[in-house]
Amino acid sequence: LPYAFKSGIRMKRIDSSTFTAVLPFKKFNRNWYNAMAGAALLGNSEIAGGMYVFGIVGGDYTVVCKNMEYRFLRPCLGPAVYKITPREDIKALVARGGEFDVTLDLSVVQMISRAAKKSPAASETTPPTGSGAETSSPLEKERRVGRCTITFHVTPKQHQIAKGRTARPMQ
Repeated sequence: LPYAFKSGIRMKRIDSSTFTAVLPFKKFNRNWYNAMAGAALLGNSEIAGGMYVFGIVGGDYTVVCKNMEYRFLRPCLGPAVYKITPREDIKALVARGGEFDVTLDLSVVQMISRAAKKSPAASETTPPTGSGAETSSPLEKERRVGRCTITFHVTPKQHQIAKGRTARPMQ
């Protein structure tokens, strides 16, 4: 977690069903090739997904990463945006009670500024965009750099206390 803090990742809930996390393109997150480090993209995927689940279930649950698969598609040469989509209805699983697993699909995209792309200095560092990129605004374009599938195991803290796995919370 200290490295996640130093990476500068910022999480933002847009509305009740939309959640994004932005990993800035700064020196701490870059590798020798001046691209986003794979470890930064991979590690912050777990942080972004875990914060998404934790934001829904709340502080009465323990959220643990159970399995994660990350597929690197191309180098990331700008800020990375994590777009999170759950496969299951998490609120229904919480209402049911007990332990459960939840699987998330994360799409990791790089934001490419069209204004920066037109300048000659930026064209050297900005890769050409493909036809698969989606437009989010007139000034920015998205380019997918990675795909992640992550499974979290969610346990109520009261369930852990009843099983004797943890100390009782202080009151």
